[in-house]
Amino acid sequence: MLTVRVKQSFTDITKKALNQFLNDSINARLKSAIGSSVSTSTIQPIFDNEQSTENNESAANQEKSKVETTIEEMEAFNVVKAILRQKFDVSRIAPRDTQSYFGILLDDNNRKPLCRLHFNAKQKYLGLFDDEKKETRHPISSIDDIFNFADQLLAATTVYE
Repeated sequence: MLTVRVKQSFTDITKKALNQFLNDSINARLKSAIGSSVSTSTIQPIFDNEQSTENNESAANQEKSKVETTIEEMEAFNVVKAILRQKFDVSRIAPRDTQSYFGILLDDNNRKPLCRLHFNAKQKYLGLFDDEKKETRHPISSIDDIFNFADQLLAATTVYE
C-alpha cells in the first residue's frame, strides 16, 4: 500500500541514489580530465576491511599514526589540481596529509605550499598563502566553494614561477 510513510521512504532513497550517482559521475569526469595521479588501490585499504592481512597491517599502522585521508580531501585535491593546471604541470602538484591539515605542495616540497585543506573540524577551511608564506584560512561549506578562490589560488602561486 502506498502510504505517506512509504512514499517518503522511497523519496529519500531516490534522492540519496541520485546524489550518489551525480557525485560518482562528477568524480569520474574530473579524474579523466585531470589524469588521476592517485590510484584507488592506495585508498582502498583504509575503507575496505576485507583485504589481505598485509592491507590490514597497513591500515593498523595508519590508525596508529592518526593520519586519515578522506575521499572528500582527495576530491578537493582534484579540484585544486584542475585550477592549478593552468600554471603547472599536473605531475608537479602533490598531496601530503598530516594530522591537522591536508597540504597541497609543488614538487612535493614542503617549502613550496600551494594551499592547505582543513577538513578535520566541523567547519571546513581553505588555507591560502601570501607572498611571505603566511596562511590565511577561508571558510568553505562545500568542495565546490574552492572554485570561488581560484583567482587567489593562482595569484598565490606566482611566487614559484
